[in-house]
Amino acid sequence: MGHASVPGLVPDPFAVPPPDDGSPGWIVRALATRGITRRRFLQWCSAMTAAMALPTDYAPRVAQALEAGKKPVLVWLEFQDCAGNTESMLRSSHPSVADVVLDVLSWEYHETVMAGAGKQAEEVLERVRRDHKGEYIVIVEGAIPTADDGMACAVGGRPFRDVVREVCAGAVATIAVGSCAFDGGAPGASGGRTGAVGVSEVAGEARLINLPGCPVNVENLTATIVNYLTFKELPPTGSRHRPLFAYGGLLHNQCERRAHYEFGEFALAWGDEGAQKGWCLYKLGCKGPETFANCPTRMYAARTSWAIKAGHGCIGCTMPDFWDSMGPAYSRLPPPLPFVPNINSDQVGLVLVGGIAAVTAAHGAATYGRELRNRALERRRRAEAGAGVPLSPPSPPTSAGEA
Repeated sequence: MGHASVPGLVPDPFAVPPPDDGSPGWIVRALATRGITRRRFLQWCSAMTAAMALPTDYAPRVAQALEAGKKPVLVWLEFQDCAGNTESMLRSSHPSVADVVLDVLSWEYHETVMAGAGKQAEEVLERVRRDHKGEYIVIVEGAIPTADDGMACAVGGRPFRDVVREVCAGAVATIAVGSCAFDGGAPGASGGRTGAVGVSEVAGEARLINLPGCPVNVENLTATIVNYLTFKELPPTGSRHRPLFAYGGLLHNQCERRAHYEFGEFALAWGDEGAQKGWCLYKLGCKGPETFANCPTRMYAARTSWAIKAGHGCIGCTMPDFWDSMGPAYSRLPPPLPFVPNINSDQVGLVLVGGIAAVTAAHGAATYGRELRNRALERRRRAEAGAGVPLSPPSPPTSAGEA
């Protein structure tokens, strides 16, 4: 499957490059067979460096690591989902699936696109597990059902749950792509009957990277793999094992409509004057102020657009349990203060900061006043002592005898 073709994404879908054992120098040979120049390769390395939020001078190091390293083996497991992440990968163009998967990885197993089926496909998976144990990368797409002892969904007569445990146990890294693999997604939302959960609840969190999104941005997936190939380790992560380069920033702060938010310019209905002028979609349910993702900078469709640029609000698909916690899609989330319906989190934060500042100022003023009073009392005591005035009146007698 390492040299399988994807019609429409490679110049000649029937051309089969010569076999490559994946030894050092493999990427140079692979690029030559596809007519890809070194200049284009270096441009791609620069794009991956930017995606990983690294300085531009890291690009040569990325290129050197890819040229000198051994071609990694990839296994792609697909479970309970809509295949949206597979579609996103196959339709990616910056970089294209031909550049990434066919040249950078030995894509051995993926039921949706591989030629083999049934027993042949299962033999490929078993061979990878046996011959490349501790070396291959596994990508998991879709939720893992756990209802009915895992038999709510099965492949080859075996529960998805058992397959993902076995394959992930022998992988050097596991990458969960999409919201379903992240935490169960739509199948695991309220009312789901299959007991769908994310990869972490079945295969554990060791060597796990979560790339939530509906679908995942393929550039984030590629950057994660390139980070591993370059530095021999997974990228730094934050909460829920999400890489910081992709999920470390608030989407709201990167949005091109943020200025309209600050000036109070909001679209109030789809198609109204504000919507036509590109005003902020917050009042139409946009979840940008509550969502962490790099969609505004990475975008989709060859970096041409993304949800808000296309005129649709963010639905918060990179956040935990977004089907339940971030919906409905076209309604604002409940305000942080129910009795003040028009206030948002930013305003609450400003009020809290202002309140803390006021309390701090009051405390400082009281402390300063107390210090002035103590100094005045001290000066008075010294003046009285210098004039021979007793510092304090004599104590009254405690008994008749003492008097």
